[in-house]
Amino acid sequence: MSVNGEDSGPNSRSRAVDEVVELVSRLIRFDTSNTGDPATTKGERECAQWVADQLHQVGYTTEYVESGAPGRGNVFARLKGADPNRGALLMHGHLDVVPAEASEWSVHPFSGAVRDGYVWGRGAVDMKDMVGMMLAVARQFAVEGTVPPRDIVFAFLADEEHGGKWGSHWLVDNRPDLFNGITEAVGEVGGFSLTVPRRDGGERRFYLVETAEKGLGWMRLRAKARAGHGSFLHEDNAVTILADAVARLGKHTFPLVLSDSVAEFLAAVSEETGFPFDPESPDIEGQLAKLGTIARIIGATLRDTANPTMLQAGYKVNVIPQTAEAVVDCRVLPGRQAAFEREIDELIGPDVEREWITKLDSYETTFDGHLVDAMNDAILAHDPNGRTVPYMLSAGTDAKAFARLGIRCFGFAPLRLPPDLDFSALFHGVDERVPADALQFGTRVLEHFLLHS
Repeated sequence: MSVNGEDSGPNSRSRAVDEVVELVSRLIRFDTSNTGDPATTKGERECAQWVADQLHQVGYTTEYVESGAPGRGNVFARLKGADPNRGALLMHGHLDVVPAEASEWSVHPFSGAVRDGYVWGRGAVDMKDMVGMMLAVARQFAVEGTVPPRDIVFAFLADEEHGGKWGSHWLVDNRPDLFNGITEAVGEVGGFSLTVPRRDGGERRFYLVETAEKGLGWMRLRAKARAGHGSFLHEDNAVTILADAVARLGKHTFPLVLSDSVAEFLAAVSEETGFPFDPESPDIEGQLAKLGTIARIIGATLRDTANPTMLQAGYKVNVIPQTAEAVVDCRVLPGRQAAFEREIDELIGPDVEREWITKLDSYETTFDGHLVDAMNDAILAHDPNGRTVPYMLSAGTDAKAFARLGIRCFGFAPLRLPPDLDFSALFHGVDERVPADALQFGTRVLEHFLLHS
């Protein structure tokens, strides 16, 4: 790589490629488990300070910010670009991970073990892989004096795994100055490969670029009735009222809605494979099953979902409680929020109250423009058999916070994966791991992308 914008070839080595596996392994060894409870969440401070040290070593000036709660560490660093008049690009990754039960794993989840061609541990794919790639490329650019086309802001963030209240959303609300001049952002859950059979007998690797994500809403349901003795007859039992509402909600199928991002993805798959995808078919799920394990993610982007996840009622077996509560995980398609809430109200009925614990909007952008072209060019430079396609994430990311500032957001953490790897199952799963050569491939792609972004 050189400062005049020429990146390394597809098989060449670079400082970033050489160190990315160790960086990811070291990041995993920081236990940054986010339980959602401030009393038990470890916080990101130690990991964030280590990231800052890695950047200081190569000359960056960093800003460390605790986002509204002790230990919720965030690190920002800006690399100046050639054209100060262009909007800056935000590269963001979160440092927290979901908890892991060590007894269920083949390796300790915070060992960062490197074996059998993989880096193992909690966060390997969500998302310390991308954090490591960002850090490796940022360090290389500084050491070699690389000047990208425009300013790049590298952000390493807290609390994404619990909706970003003490991370990205706090920063947007309280430190919007950190995002001055930023017009586009790139984060997680995109850029990974999906291998599909071609109609001519060959194979095509799709690289899925996240252009949309469903809204995220955690909703509390509450039923109230008269308390009393467990031996009496009770026509209005709060537990029964709530249980009926939860059962109706859990069994309900919301209408199929084909968003632009999903339609473009299915059209591209159909073009390459010859598989028909008919949204009007009663067996659309069966058609999607031909895609393999990725069908779980794509299927969840065809409809809203409302999954009951928690129930709470009572304090003694022979006492009818006055109140019963449930929590529901809701994921809502773009443009569907009002209709979704009307449908929810009809399902739960007038005797159950509802309130939002967390409510974050959906997001969708178009699959076009210079940044998308740069992603596609970077993939093709290192995988001529690749093709970038848009898709919608059924979950949510920190992009929801940055979109509130008018920043255009994408998910692009490039990984070339083995065709038989059940990648979607690794997110929050047992034995989470990422191929070491996928990290090296992704680092090369990220170098190329940032040099042409």
